[in-house]
Amino acid sequence: MDKSDIGVVGMAVMGKNLALNIASRNYRCAVFNRTAEKTAQVMAERGDAAGLVATYSVRALAKALKRPRRLMLMVKAGKAVDETIAHLLPHLERGDIIIDGGNSHYPDTDRRQAELAKKGIRFIGTGVSGGEEGALHGPSIMPGGERDAYRHVDPIFRAIAARTDDGACCTWLGKGSAGHFVKMVHNGIEYAMMQMLAESYDLLRTGLGYDMAEVHNTFAKWNQGRTAGYLVEISALVTSYRDPQTGQWLVDLIQDTAAQKGTGKWTTVAALDLGVPVPSITTAVDARILSGHKAERTAIARVAATKSHWVKGLPAHRLEGAAYAAFLAAYAQGMHLLSRASHEYGYALNLAQVARIWKGGCIIRSRILHLLKTAYTVNPRLPH
Repeated sequence: MDKSDIGVVGMAVMGKNLALNIASRNYRCAVFNRTAEKTAQVMAERGDAAGLVATYSVRALAKALKRPRRLMLMVKAGKAVDETIAHLLPHLERGDIIIDGGNSHYPDTDRRQAELAKKGIRFIGTGVSGGEEGALHGPSIMPGGERDAYRHVDPIFRAIAARTDDGACCTWLGKGSAGHFVKMVHNGIEYAMMQMLAESYDLLRTGLGYDMAEVHNTFAKWNQGRTAGYLVEISALVTSYRDPQTGQWLVDLIQDTAAQKGTGKWTTVAALDLGVPVPSITTAVDARILSGHKAERTAIARVAATKSHWVKGLPAHRLEGAAYAAFLAAYAQGMHLLSRASHEYGYALNLAQVARIWKGGCIIRSRILHLLKTAYTVNPRLPH
């Protein structure tokens, strides 16, 4: 039986879709999940037709792969990554490559690479952005680690990544934890942009008194101009949707609380450690944490007026201009942090390339990234 080109460990939605993407590009992909039932379910749904190779033990997975073995972990960041690596190690040989495709904290990536290097196993910390649809059809991929190891996975990554007029949205970013650091900052920028859109929505609704149809039309118009991007696009989409059961606008029914998974907080902490101001990102993290204090907010709302009393005739284009400036600020803060980290940690990041691979597939893709790519191409040493 032919050996597989790569193995994907973890058959939750992201892992499953990434494996299907790999198989669709004519690479033979072996799949494994800690619980055999999950693997069997994936194979029953689409696996056999897609050409995935099911394995039901770590030993079988290792035997199914070409050397050097390439194993991509799509498991929850933290303890699960270490446990998965520990289960794999007895079945691997010197020169094999482990790829961590989750949202791991960059110090963990540096630690894992150092530990695995002692055993002759190569490690690539890789950020993957685009959600489940991106994983299936083309994400933005942000790998870092040993460059020699990366050349063994580069053809696969470029084949499955999103594509723009600038090529595949994937490139080796730098040594060590460069990939996961870049993905962390990507998520920090994402937090800031989502908060800005939430505040814009609030000003349109409670400040200018727009109905939901007017809000939808405003966001849809923004997505045709300089603020165009994925987050603006889906803001227009969600504000057009009614709940099929009640007929009410879906946005009005969603509870106004949000958790933060770590990457936003990590971005703020890293910025503090490096002495880089990222106020847009930090404020967005604070807002998420604040939203979780639902009981306290509800109590305060009973005694404090919260509705804005703006002039009804305030031009909406002023708000669009403010949102555009705020998006620029968020990107600028993120790039400033990447620049400082690159120097401090020896990543040697090419910020023009970072902007390029963010142009497609990822959550923060927008027209503004073309400006950033151009600016850093003209002057790679821009201080900000």
